[in-house]
Amino acid sequence: MTEILSKYTKAFKTLNRGFSKGLGKAPHKPILLLSVMQQIEKGSINSNRIFITPDLLLSFNNNWKMLVETKHISNFSLPFFHMRSESFWILVTAPSMKLKLTKSKSIKSFKNLRETIAFAEIDKYLFKLLQDPINRAFFTETLLRDYFPNTKANFNQINTEELKIENQILNEEKLEYQTTLSVLRASLDNDKFEQELFIRGGLFKKTIPKIYNDSCCISGMKIESSTNAQMIDACHIVPFSISNDDTIPNGISLSPNLHRAFDRGLLTINKEYIVEISPFVKENNSTFSLSQFNGKKIMLPEKASWYPSREYLTWHNKERFII
Repeated sequence: MTEILSKYTKAFKTLNRGFSKGLGKAPHKPILLLSVMQQIEKGSINSNRIFITPDLLLSFNNNWKMLVETKHISNFSLPFFHMRSESFWILVTAPSMKLKLTKSKSIKSFKNLRETIAFAEIDKYLFKLLQDPINRAFFTETLLRDYFPNTKANFNQINTEELKIENQILNEEKLEYQTTLSVLRASLDNDKFEQELFIRGGLFKKTIPKIYNDSCCISGMKIESSTNAQMIDACHIVPFSISNDDTIPNGISLSPNLHRAFDRGLLTINKEYIVEISPFVKENNSTFSLSQFNGKKIMLPEKASWYPSREYLTWHNKERFII
């Protein structure tokens, strides 16, 4: 074993973990590290900067459900924040933000974590090790063997929660989806509900471009990247803050510039799926002009049940479009 591999193996085996009487040592940190390695394997994490993403949170929740036997309470924010006590993990705060801590010097909430922390940075040497499948498998086995010996066979099972939410986004009617959210809001505390919305919003952003073949439904632009970078945006027709609806008919796929124009009412799509450009748009002749799309019919998904909602498009025509 090389010196550097030995160094990080020791660090993983001797994590600083909180202790609770009757529960024992907290399993949060090893669960987070396992989740980070899964996302590196999937390509969702491709640098030593660890961002707070729906994919990482989903992995954390699934690994917790599969591996943790004690009655500790699942809390993503705690290990992401307290991992800073480990030599390989540095928290980078967002510009002009200050940490708001509880009396016990912990992070206040998931919302506070997202607002305050830009990302965590792991040692570059460690990240380089984790990029190698053999090393990653070694570290994964080390964590499973040392912290979850009784349940390690459950690791890497299919994330049924992710599949369930994807199915709701793809197939539920608006009222059914809104009812699902109402039930969750009533049954979860504020922090857990905040995480639920974060996950659902993330899956909406992944699912909408997928059903439009990763293309802008207006311009047809399609850019593929080997880094898993998503170049086409998922756009709510009626903002989620108003609609409480992440289902497919409330979404269209747009390039970033057209997304911004749509949100600002510089363009709209009528109930016949025809693009209309605001008469207030003044621009020079350019290959990037909005006016070139005026009167164009958008590209539609293969299933009619996934077509943009005419009700929502009418709302956008009336409430957002500048005429």
